[in-house]
Amino acid sequence: MIEGVGMAADVRHRRVPVDGVEVFYREAGPARAPVVLLPHGYPCSSFQFRNLMAALGDRWRLVAPDLPGFGYSATPDPADFDYTFAGYGRFLRRFVDTLVLRRYAIYLHDYGSQHGFRLAMSAPERVAALIVQNGDVYADEFGPKYAPLRRYWADPTPHRRAELAGNVSEEGFRAEFVGELPERLADRVSPDLWTLAWAQLRTPPRPEIIVGLFTDQADTLADFPHIQAYLREHRPPTLIVWGPHDGYMPAGAARAYLRDLPDAELHLLDGGHWALETNLDEIVALARDFLNRVHPPD
Repeated sequence: MIEGVGMAADVRHRRVPVDGVEVFYREAGPARAPVVLLPHGYPCSSFQFRNLMAALGDRWRLVAPDLPGFGYSATPDPADFDYTFAGYGRFLRRFVDTLVLRRYAIYLHDYGSQHGFRLAMSAPERVAALIVQNGDVYADEFGPKYAPLRRYWADPTPHRRAELAGNVSEEGFRAEFVGELPERLADRVSPDLWTLAWAQLRTPPRPEIIVGLFTDQADTLADFPHIQAYLREHRPPTLIVWGPHDGYMPAGAARAYLRDLPDAELHLLDGGHWALETNLDEIVALARDFLNRVHPPD
């Protein structure tokens, strides 16, 4: 057991309508405790935060929604919902407003970092702190695994789109979770992650929504300078915990944050993109210490 941590908190499973869309979310912790918001990455859902929520829910209120089209949330017709990074960012703002979350720390990981930064920039005064874990906003530090995406962004042919679509499969998801991990770490990652993700995402139109995000991701590059400017201007207290065994986001992608947040706390762990699976105890201890300092319970 981690020093200073009590019994694991119960994780509750709830649903709420947001603009007519039924949204599933997980929640742990006291209702009046400081909030930590957990937007998930690809190809996962709020399931990725289950262990972190149980570990921190003794002192903080942790809220993790499934985005529309992911997990157990509804999948509106694409004609009725904007399945883009900007659209998901707007959705996240409506979600926190629906739950009346007025101040929060945000855990920024993978695609969730793009939505989370949009939320942060929409209301900087609400942001108590950031925890960044393998969520990149510095294109010059992209890792080699971005190569197929970059080829498509440079020349968006049907053949290259089909190449991207081929990764939306159970085996493709497995490669996302354990692809770059050393063998000594890979067996810490539960196969439940890719098995559940595939079971939830294989039903149309969800695969096409994912491919659409692959293509829309090119538009996020133009947002990176705005995110970096937000960091420089507002200097939110920031903890960076990073697994450098990551084909998308190697160690340089973590260090790049220090360009705009020189006072950020940086920890490179012996883990990969899904460090909550391989380095949970370390992240819990670091997050607990950080949140006790910058976003403490009363």
